[in-house]
Amino acid sequence: MPGMDDSMPGMDMDHDMPGMKMGQGSDEKDQQTEHGAMDAMSHMHHHQMGPHMYMTKLRTPATPADWAKADEIVKELREAIEHDRYKDYQVALSDGFRIFMPNLPQAEYHFTNYYNGFLESFSFDPSRPTSLLYKKNKAGYDLIGAMYTMPKRVTEDQLNERIPLSIAQWHLHTKLCAPPKDQRGTADRTKFGLQGSIITKEACTEAGGTFYPVIFGWMVHVYPFEDSREKIWGQ
Repeated sequence: MPGMDDSMPGMDMDHDMPGMKMGQGSDEKDQQTEHGAMDAMSHMHHHQMGPHMYMTKLRTPATPADWAKADEIVKELREAIEHDRYKDYQVALSDGFRIFMPNLPQAEYHFTNYYNGFLESFSFDPSRPTSLLYKKNKAGYDLIGAMYTMPKRVTEDQLNERIPLSIAQWHLHTKLCAPPKDQRGTADRTKFGLQGSIITKEACTEAGGTFYPVIFGWMVHVYPFEDSREKIWGQ
């Protein structure tokens, strides 16, 4: 069963509270479902659209005030993670960040601080991201960005208050059909999971799976070391 290092960055499948490990207080079924969902998510680009991904639409136009707010967030984030020397991933680990599924090859790895994620449910501090994003290299990891989270229950207007939706696109992972317990190791991934073809509760029930309309909470990635505003916000 997955342990702390296998938990999803800052998310809780059955509850709205970011930053709480899904495995805490959950049964074996939930933990195995978590692992299957995370396995699928690790192979998806966070901007990949599809039936299992909901992304907020960019609101137009982006006003000078929107960009000023976004620029200030990036400035505070960049200064914080450089100041804390998180370019050295060992420092991140010593400060309480944990690697999500470190043994599974991924385009980018989430180093998550679960307490930060908990705090993000109530308040926003740009210098306190839920997760740090790294790319793996031969010697370890290169810091490339960060991720903020909010509970799945919040509205898009609330997301907009935190980071303007004319700048950032938050995303949710949706319509997960987890395979039957006795098939979790051999399930047909063309049908089950976040890359599977099953997208309705009825079809999932017929296949013997467990359906989750929305899993985890809102997420947004920021890449403060990129050389343009658009690249920083993944536009």
